[in-house]
Amino acid sequence: MKKYFEQLRPMERRLAVAVIVAVILVFNYIVIWPHFNDWGNLNSQISAGQQKVKMYQQAVAQTPAYEQKLKKFENQGEFVAPENQAINFMLTIQAESAATGVGILNTARSVTHTNDAFFVEQIQNISVLATDAQLVNFLYQLGNDPSMIRVRDLELAPDNPRQRLNASLQLVASYQKSPGKTLKNSTASAK
Repeated sequence: MKKYFEQLRPMERRLAVAVIVAVILVFNYIVIWPHFNDWGNLNSQISAGQQKVKMYQQAVAQTPAYEQKLKKFENQGEFVAPENQAINFMLTIQAESAATGVGILNTARSVTHTNDAFFVEQIQNISVLATDAQLVNFLYQLGNDPSMIRVRDLELAPDNPRQRLNASLQLVASYQKSPGKTLKNSTASAK
């Protein structure tokens, strides 16, 4: 290469050096310069990862406190045996409807969902006839029940004389699963 370069005239040498310099600059511009800030990005990723690990370690260190709170909450609510949950749910609905003056027109069969680790959901579809104040009081009283009854779906329509409301309700109650089983199952699934 040195012999080839020595055989060139001075103007050709300048042109060859200029081309080589231009090729090197273009190569640097395309390949090297875009990666100048990679070191800073790597440092920021490392520090973010270290902060995340520290946060996770703090959360793991609080596991005994969480287990104590879990035991406290398990013992706090009322436990209804699984075979009595549907009956208890319907009895609660009937008691509140009698207390607030809401008339139950019809009920459907209750459905049970058990996808949650701590609760069993009972779902009950009912149709009621009531004034607006009675319906609001009925729903409010159901919400105060310890089984956390709530309305998932509500359809309202006036009755024929337009003095009352026909309401189709889908009520959901959450009952606590067996207290001894939930802690063991949740910690076993976490491992």
